[in-house]
Amino acid sequence: MHDEYRLQQIAQARQTLLHGGMELTEALTQAWHERAWIVHSWRRCLARGQQPGAAVAFAPVPAQARRRSQEANAALLAAARPEIERLAATIAPIRYFVLLTDAAGSVIDTAGAIDHASEPAHAIARVGVDLSERSIGTSAIGAALAEQAPVWLHRGEHFFHGNGVYSCAGAPLFGPHGVCLGMLDVTGVEVAERPELRHLVAQSARGIENALVLAQPHALRLALSWPAGWSVAGGDAQGGLLCLDAEGSVTGANATARQMLPALAPLAHQAVHASDLFALPWSMLFDLALRGEASVVPLWSGLHVRCSAQRVEPAAHNAHPAPAAAPAARSLKALERDLIHQAMRDAGGRVADAAKSLGMSRATLYRRLRG
Repeated sequence: MHDEYRLQQIAQARQTLLHGGMELTEALTQAWHERAWIVHSWRRCLARGQQPGAAVAFAPVPAQARRRSQEANAALLAAARPEIERLAATIAPIRYFVLLTDAAGSVIDTAGAIDHASEPAHAIARVGVDLSERSIGTSAIGAALAEQAPVWLHRGEHFFHGNGVYSCAGAPLFGPHGVCLGMLDVTGVEVAERPELRHLVAQSARGIENALVLAQPHALRLALSWPAGWSVAGGDAQGGLLCLDAEGSVTGANATARQMLPALAPLAHQAVHASDLFALPWSMLFDLALRGEASVVPLWSGLHVRCSAQRVEPAAHNAHPAPAAAPAARSLKALERDLIHQAMRDAGGRVADAAKSLGMSRATLYRRLRG
């Protein structure tokens, strides 16, 4: 009964906006206040000259472009495969299957029990088919990429009438540096509405993102949470995951870490160092791994995070490594920073004590560490 009411509500919204060209009524706007993105997508489709009654062509991208996409997304495919197989097994009883697309909305992998004898299922569940909004109108694929957020889309909420057989949930996938790499989608054909799949697909997407972060070469793995007794288990899709190289530079971070540490925002375009994030000598983060327990560490904002650290063994060296270059002379600024870091270690991380031993104010110490 609920599904019938939802379909009636969707049909009314379509009639009002797509056919009447008017604004949604106040009642519908209130009911759809969390789903305004659908209206935005419909309007983009209308602006392109697309018509809801037109036939949809699920066209494959050119073979050369498909090969380039497969090569460019090799890391995403490797990281995603175990997760999409688990997700497919979970949703199989309710007749949904999994699609993985690149950032342009083209399918690069599929999983699950896909009935290729069903024309609607076969149309979309093929590697290389273009499922972007420009190609097939409003869908979870195009919406997740446009909104950069998890979405749920049911039957008539698709722009084209011909896509009204699909129900789907989608979530964007972000790489270790915060760039959107593609999206994860679960779709069913002529199935009951299951909006909870939005949460499930978002969780699976976070798992894939963690796998991408951990696949980056790194020397230290940090699991982060706010210091209120929250779990900081490594790889937890709900926790912050941050990886550093041996010099303290960030090699990757998941979405939660980027939300907790806004200073990670430039990571997509430039290097970010641990000293830009934490208000303590970055080498102390490596010392945390020796303790084997979570510790509370300060941020430059004045907040603190709970952090557990795990050292990662470096990859095997070449049999005949190149001779090491002679060490470069240290700058005065680097030597000063070393002295400050040593004072912080001697003071057990207590900023006030370290500043006193160095004969400077806390503000000056923070400024020197940050600079």
